[in-house]
Amino acid sequence: MKTFSVICHSLKDTSLLAKNFAKLLDDGCFVNLFGEIGAGKTAFVKLVAEQMGIKEHVTSPSFVILNEYHTGKIPVYHFDLYRLENVGIKTICDELREYSEGRVLTFVEWAEFSQNEIPFNRIEINVTYEAEEARKYLFTSYGAKEDKIIEELKKCY
Repeated sequence: MKTFSVICHSLKDTSLLAKNFAKLLDDGCFVNLFGEIGAGKTAFVKLVAEQMGIKEHVTSPSFVILNEYHTGKIPVYHFDLYRLENVGIKTICDELREYSEGRVLTFVEWAEFSQNEIPFNRIEINVTYEAEEARKYLFTSYGAKEDKIIEELKKCY
């Protein structure tokens, strides 16, 4: 397990973070996102997806649970577990496992609602408020490939 944190003081800083992160994801990754409502989870996903070459308009999957994007370097899948209850989580656990395999980039917002059903190999990003405009991004890796991604991301800062 590796960790890395950075404070982004502006959208420009966040865009740079997304760019640096995206350039390390060509082989895919499973990413869990944590943070309060409005902290910037979806905004970060949008910025990363843009860097991955996604042409579609990236939106929050809050009401549809999953948005899929296939116009970039690799497929990008964006889950939001916020509105799912226990029964709903159990019905998509197999999908979460499926979307963690292969050369795909999968984001899961509100992963704390997953009841520990998230694949072991992943990167977790906790987004917290630091000031009115500033956000802290804490990256934690679980898995050898994910450790390498965090180590490379650290070199960018």
